[in-house]
Amino acid sequence: MEKRFKTRLLYLAPIAGSLLVGTLCVFLILSSSIPIYQVTPFSEENMGFFASFSNAFYFVILAGIGATLLYLLIKRRSRRLISMIIGVALTAAFLMLSIVYLSAAFSMIDVPYWEEIILTASIFMTAAADFVISRVHGKPASLIVLCIGGALGAFLGISIPTLSAALILSFLAVYDVFAVYRGPVGKIAHSGLEQLRGLSFAFRDIQMGLGDLTFYSMLSGHMLFNFGITSCIASTIGILSGCFLSFKMLEKKEMFPGLPLPIALGLAAGFIGSLV
Repeated sequence: MEKRFKTRLLYLAPIAGSLLVGTLCVFLILSSSIPIYQVTPFSEENMGFFASFSNAFYFVILAGIGATLLYLLIKRRSRRLISMIIGVALTAAFLMLSIVYLSAAFSMIDVPYWEEIILTASIFMTAAADFVISRVHGKPASLIVLCIGGALGAFLGISIPTLSAALILSFLAVYDVFAVYRGPVGKIAHSGLEQLRGLSFAFRDIQMGLGDLTFYSMLSGHMLFNFGITSCIASTIGILSGCFLSFKMLEKKEMFPGLPLPIALGLAAGFIGSLV
């Protein structure tokens, strides 16, 4: 008989670990003196709600194009091209994140030639991460994915205004339902997420995408940066509760979207926590 999936609290451990990484990254930024730049293409100061809506739509379009492209490449069995695209994307992301967070750390101490040190260390860390993901695999690679998800989510959380962040997360949660059941994400999952090395991780009986971890950390990191520790803790509890409920749904379904429940509960809990 086929072994049925059974939800365990242990399955929340990697998600909690990624959220912890994101929280530590936000604390590092808060303690530093580096400037914060917005990464959204439309400014809320000039365009108001229309900018927030446009930013959310922009992120959904990017997610849809990326997932569709990967599915088409998988369908055509272009594994080498898939590996190349993922490798370039992860390398750029890890290098950028390394520079940002090392700059934040070095801004608190007076070290000569700090720019050269940061660049050298970032290149070395990026090369090491690429090697682990592409050659070592297994638990070390999954650990790198968890760290990237937490760090990237924290960066987005501090770089996106609140209304845009809330709409982006809400729109992506809605899109995730479509993408899993009718769109490219579900088809990719049926083909095997192991083909997307670096964009997913496996823990015991579950597989999750890097995007899920990133947007979880984006939510909790945004709450910490803009509303304080109470809001961050509340949103983290909401996210983990939503993940647990999503895992419970996996006991009845082969697949279940990873964003809707964690994002809904995390947003609600985070904003309620901001009022305390």
